Amino acid sequence: MTAARVRTRPELRRQRRQQAHGCWNHLLAAPLWPKYGVNLGTLLRTCDAVGACLVVPRKPWVPDALEHGNTLRKRQCVHWVDGSVSRWLARQRAGGSALVGVELTDESIRLADLPVARKRTVMVLGHETDGIPPEGLEQLDLTVEIPMVGTGHSLNVAVAGSLVLYKLAGLV
Repeated sequence: MTAARVRTRPELRRQRRQQAHGCWNHLLAAPLWPKYGVNLGTLLRTCDAVGACLVVPRKPWVPDALEHGNTLRKRQCVHWVDGSVSRWLARQRAGGSALVGVELTDESIRLADLPVARKRTVMVLGHETDGIPPEGLEQLDLTVEIPMVGTGHSLNVAVAGSLVLYKLAGLV
């Protein structure tokens, strides 16, 4: 068996985008009820990797969480939600965006069956403990679940969001 050749950092740098992507406004990751700041930084890195933007509520601790959690050198695309999250979701839907929630519901489709985003899509993530509240669930076009064979009830919000973003972006 031939040993795998690991790419060097200079090789990886040459293959990657030299500048942060601008706002493509096609795929948005929206952890609208965040509990842990570290998850926001992780999702911001995933957004950069798949060409998505992050949407966060304007809470006093969120800017600091993004700054500390973001290990990327370039400025990233972040949209801010002021006021009612439900109204923001309703505006996105009225504007023609698909709203996809990552949540365990009776109607959830499996991650493997989730199609690639073909129009502007907002991936909605809920609170680490309580999930997406009822007023958020009412706005969604569909929900997706990530199958698990272990004993846990769910994955960490950043991990779950990252998996769904990669699927929506068509990268897996």
